[in-house]
Amino acid sequence: MIASLAGLLTQVEADRCVIDVNGVGYLVFASTRTLSALSAPPELARVLVETVVREDAILLYGFSDSAERDWFRLLTGIQGVGAKVALGLLSTMSPSELIAAISSADKASLTRAPGVGGRLAERLLTELRDKAPKMPGGGSGMATASIIAQTNQPVTIESDALLALAGLGFRRAEAWPVVMKIIAEAGEGVSLDMVIRGALKELAR
Repeated sequence: MIASLAGLLTQVEADRCVIDVNGVGYLVFASTRTLSALSAPPELARVLVETVVREDAILLYGFSDSAERDWFRLLTGIQGVGAKVALGLLSTMSPSELIAAISSADKASLTRAPGVGGRLAERLLTELRDKAPKMPGGGSGMATASIIAQTNQPVTIESDALLALAGLGFRRAEAWPVVMKIIAEAGEGVSLDMVIRGALKELAR
């Protein structure tokens, strides 16, 4: 089982790359996030690898960090989510954005990924609701879970603020953690206007 590859990056395409290790070129499929993190060939590269053995092929999937690989493993364990769909999700959303989308039941953000329709998005939200906050996400995932646990503010302020921000062009997945943070910090004196103003200031950075 191959756990990682380090060698000369010789080729990069839309969803894959080739890494030459001592004269052997390994074809590695990866998300656009991982591929964009690699230097332009020919340069040395190292990726973490998940090896998938099928009846007709042995496929390698590469990741720039362990958080993305952990999410790939979790996603491919869901019925209807193959490796291609999992990479599509990880190309569309970072691990922290996935945590935010699942925690806030943001079905629309999930369906932006290729191959994810409404029914599959519902399954992802249902099956990952309890698992997502425990997953690695660049530090923001656990903070998000903590904010959810701390705040007792009316849901209407949260939903109204998210609706207003969506109207201004902000995606729910990026706006939701900011809104929840402001609500938690403001406490009982929170108001819709306060949340929107604070979120706009934070998101504009």
